[in-house]
Amino acid sequence: MHLVLYTTLGCHLCEQVEAMLDHLASAFPHQLQKCDIAEDDALLEIYATEIPVLFRPDIDMEIAWPFEIEQLAQFLALPSGAVL
Repeated sequence: MHLVLYTTLGCHLCEQVEAMLDHLASAFPHQLQKCDIAEDDALLEIYATEIPVLFRPDIDMEIAWPFEIEQLAQFLALPSGAVL
């Protein structure tokens, strides 16, 4: 599964999300793409106070901080093409 983590340099919360993803990697194999919002004015405007945000392109959904590992696992478990 392809995931996009909206982040920025020095984001300790983003590091926590990466650690949670590492913990869940055996159950939910993924490729993580990090996207630094500071490099894009439009993303900075959208996510400046929201990061970390994890986006799943396959279902066009995102989960924004704060969330627990259980909520992250539920998000990752959504079937591809899910509509909520």
